Amino acid sequence: MGSVCMALARMPQVKMVRCGAWKPRTRPGGFEGFGAEALAWVEGIRAEVRAARRECGGEELAFCCEVARPEHVEQAVRHGIEAVWLGARTTANPFMVQELAEAMRGTGLTVMVKNAPNPDVRLWMGAIERCRKAGVERVAAVHRGFDVYRNEGYRNSPLWEVPIELRRLMPEVPILCDPSHIAGRREPIKALSQTALDLGFEGLMIEVHPRPEAALTDAGQQLTPDELACVLADLVVRSTDSMVADEELRLLREQIDQLDAEVLQMLSARFEVAERIAQVKREGNLAVFQPKRWDAVLRDRLERGKELGLDADFVSGIFERIHAESVRVQERTVGESGVQ
Repeated sequence: MGSVCMALARMPQVKMVRCGAWKPRTRPGGFEGFGAEALAWVEGIRAEVRAARRECGGEELAFCCEVARPEHVEQAVRHGIEAVWLGARTTANPFMVQELAEAMRGTGLTVMVKNAPNPDVRLWMGAIERCRKAGVERVAAVHRGFDVYRNEGYRNSPLWEVPIELRRLMPEVPILCDPSHIAGRREPIKALSQTALDLGFEGLMIEVHPRPEAALTDAGQQLTPDELACVLADLVVRSTDSMVADEELRLLREQIDQLDAEVLQMLSARFEVAERIAQVKREGNLAVFQPKRWDAVLRDRLERGKELGLDADFVSGIFERIHAESVRVQERTVGESGVQ
């Protein structure tokens, strides 16, 4: 542990060292961390690590760990931990989040809240709000991916639209990305990290181990300190300040706005046709949902999308939503007609 911390202390990009003292597992029997004993190790090497940091001219290096019970918070504070995070399973449990928030009241801890396993932005927001209401001033969100049916080849699907929605609803909350848990293996970590930075995320939480093959948990997703240094050196941090946009970007954005307006107009026109179709179906005593027709429509749209170079999952997702709304419009129209 000491060798890793010393290596991290010499990387100016690293602001905080993650220490997994407690590691809740899905099933019993796996390695679940060394608990407070690990925090004692941190306390023992803190002075040496910070001295190495000062030699490099970097800012103070903080230590953080996961907490899942109020007593974890008490032990973290006792051992001088500056920041904690709530794991995905904890975020999914508002009762436990509330207990932890109360335990963190007045501690001065920085708190990072990972998203729940399911893609529910409101649940994520709720955990952040509970921490704030308990008086926690420094709260950040951590995107670690979601447990979904189609995970796109990752351990957890990124579903970038969810943290983007969190940013829209809570623009003042910094968002970090945990590419290690999204990937589940080390190879995609660099690309995922760059995507997060391109989307304006403020930081990354990356797992590091001196010998990943000997790690007691999640060995496949951990980088060595040298590998982390290479990843950090290659990442590009881009500006999120729209004021620096040049004239060409402004014109392209105007085109996007115009195209979006046309898409909305076409959708409106499509649902007007759906209303007329509902009337015809009612007069012909036809069911609103026609499975054979829908199957033919989806296959046709997927083929057209392929010819246009569009991703099949993207096209399928769009037309599934359009079809669901079309069915809703038709059901409403038939219902209104039946009352008259």
